[in-house]
Amino acid sequence: MGKTKHTGPIKIAKKLNPNYWVSKVPFGLGKVKPHHIKDTLKVVWENRDQLPYASRILTQGVCDGCALGVSGLKDQTLTGPHVCTTRLNVLRLNTMPAMNPEVLHQDIRELQKLNSTQLRQLGRIPYPLIRKAGEHKFERISWEVALDYIVAKMKIVDPKQIAFYLTSRGITNEVYYTAAKAARFIGTNHIDNASRICHSPSKTALTRSLGIGASSCSYKDWIGTDVLIFWGSVAANNQPVSTKYMYAAKQKGTKIIVINPYHEPAMDQYWIPSIPESALFGTKIADDFYQVHIGGDIAFMNGIMKHWFEMEIKQPGSAIHHDFVDQHATGYEALKKHVIQLPWDQIVSSSGIPFERIKELSELLAKSDSSVFVWSMGLTQHRFGTDNISQVANLALLRGFIGREHCGVMPIRGHSGVQGAGEMGADPFSLPGGGYDSINKKRIEQLWRFELPDWQGDIVGISLEKALLEEDHEQKLKVYYMSGGNFLETMPDPTFVEGCLSNIDVRIHQDIILNTSTLVGANEAVIVLPAQTRYEQTGGGTSTSTERMVYYSPEIKGPRIEEARSEWEIYVDLAKRIKPELEHLIHFQDTQSIRNEIAKANVNYDGIQHLSNKGDFFQWGGALLCEDGIFPTKDHKGKLLPIDLPELRKAEGHFYITTRRGKQFNSMIYGNNDPFNAAERHDVLMHIEDARKLFIREYDAIVVYNQNGIFHGRAKFVNIKRGNVEVYWPEGNILIPKGVYEEQAGIPEYNTKVIIEKAEVFHAQKDVKYVEKRIDDLEMDVS
Repeated sequence: MGKTKHTGPIKIAKKLNPNYWVSKVPFGLGKVKPHHIKDTLKVVWENRDQLPYASRILTQGVCDGCALGVSGLKDQTLTGPHVCTTRLNVLRLNTMPAMNPEVLHQDIRELQKLNSTQLRQLGRIPYPLIRKAGEHKFERISWEVALDYIVAKMKIVDPKQIAFYLTSRGITNEVYYTAAKAARFIGTNHIDNASRICHSPSKTALTRSLGIGASSCSYKDWIGTDVLIFWGSVAANNQPVSTKYMYAAKQKGTKIIVINPYHEPAMDQYWIPSIPESALFGTKIADDFYQVHIGGDIAFMNGIMKHWFEMEIKQPGSAIHHDFVDQHATGYEALKKHVIQLPWDQIVSSSGIPFERIKELSELLAKSDSSVFVWSMGLTQHRFGTDNISQVANLALLRGFIGREHCGVMPIRGHSGVQGAGEMGADPFSLPGGGYDSINKKRIEQLWRFELPDWQGDIVGISLEKALLEEDHEQKLKVYYMSGGNFLETMPDPTFVEGCLSNIDVRIHQDIILNTSTLVGANEAVIVLPAQTRYEQTGGGTSTSTERMVYYSPEIKGPRIEEARSEWEIYVDLAKRIKPELEHLIHFQDTQSIRNEIAKANVNYDGIQHLSNKGDFFQWGGALLCEDGIFPTKDHKGKLLPIDLPELRKAEGHFYITTRRGKQFNSMIYGNNDPFNAAERHDVLMHIEDARKLFIREYDAIVVYNQNGIFHGRAKFVNIKRGNVEVYWPEGNILIPKGVYEEQAGIPEYNTKVIIEKAEVFHAQKDVKYVEKRIDDLEMDVS
């Protein structure tokens, strides 16, 4: 834990700097860009029936969008108002009325014709529902009947056949904590959260390399650092408010580097609506782009370190911060030996970055006194995601870019609730305040006063797969309790996932809206429970931001869905019904009593018990973790780890593919057109020269396929690394292999190899053997 405290928001310099302007034409007229004014007016129109309530949510509540931690219209980084289209787009989820019963209770086959966007627009879930096997309509039931049905099923199955899952949007720490406690009280350790499919490798890697499971620094450290690197992160798209921090950093002379296969327009230039200069003329965000191959990041970082070690041979101390490494790190010689022996041609080929460019970034970092490394799913959603992040930690340790101002490592979170999930114990590998090790398990058992399961819980992907086990198998998943989420649109291979969901006996969807997964049948019954939003939660609630700020969001006066309940209350009620003789062990009076217990369960959260009013917050760990090079590891040192190059093979003419987000929040889509490149949802982003070799013209109908699935789309030419293509998520998930998980963190692999052909060529080949042979050429057994 650090001793330095966050000093609060700073002012942005008001001096105009035309050097950073995108165009002298006001508001970027005629350019492909987000239309903030138009989008804001659209949000106002959507919320016209509840404008006062919507206004109170924006000005009093903590953002339920990304994890930048905007409380009301303010944060702790910069003065002035902060609002973005991401937050505005999710606003309607909180203000819309209940669904029309006639629509809700129509034939399920009619509802199944709608996509999740259309289902979302129908309104809030008004009351508990059940649809039994063979029935074609939802039936209204009481809370008593719903919970009794769930309890009766849970009591007759083995706890190993019960699993819980919690999404991240809008869920509070109080809900995560009570769900984690209730699951263990019931007797299962199968509980997982949305971090599994986004940032689980970040926590795993940072823990093993640095002893921490969160960002080591604060957003303020961006402003004034020498070099700010975004590695596999399109923050301008996914966390738009962050562009304001980037603007402030550029005003202080910070050099911004983006490392990504696609030369992202959002990171190249942006019109920041809350800064007049930028809103008028735009801001050139990135100073340089390094277009790495999909999966080539480990090679790139090994190349940076290799050049550092070569610089050291010529001039000791020219690249490595030896004082820091000698005093605060282990494994230096092993890392050096490993990196030095890697051939340059292999590094260049695997990374896709020419030697001169690797050398350029390597020397820039070597000459810098400070740097902050920011990353997101471009690094984590790989079968080697944990190794990717440990490489980032290696770079930071070798240069001493950690534990001091304007330095640090930051996994930037895309959702306001996800950082707190594991820290509250809603994770098969975690309990509040630590891992699921014997020491922490015993400590929590003493606090909770009941025994915890002594077996390892499953990650979400494995839980789903276990639904397909034989009926009498002791580990077959029979009851799945989900708080939000839609696995049909977040997990690879949606057809396979649908088969898993439909083979569960009883599935519970605790949510505020319907989505496509809610409509999938089950062996016995699907039960839908109406939940309250964070703004409706009695007694308010807290969430933890990317930078470890724990914010209190108050209950906000406004309309209510009459039968919706606070999610923490539902979990507690469920647990009490299963073991009524022990209900006193799971009882909570209100959210304040939950926060009081969280402060005891997780020492980092000592302070959460004092949050009870609008604007209350604290930052656990202080402004800087690992301050002065003291790491929370056994020897108080960081670990330098040799990381092997992953094998990346593909035949000539084939492509690496990854997924991209457009106008959406998570899997919730708000528009068919990407505001940054004008692409549509089924466009395939590819390089013009790759297309020419296949005689493909822009907007031609094309087919992208492999042994996992077939994707029909259009060619869209963009500035992407040759040999790499991107498709939109979740539409492109049909191409992603099922059952491939990162070994240490369990995140699914979201990248693979594909063949691309003109649609007319693909469909002209009537022989199935043609496709099978083409797929065989992919060598899909790469590991």
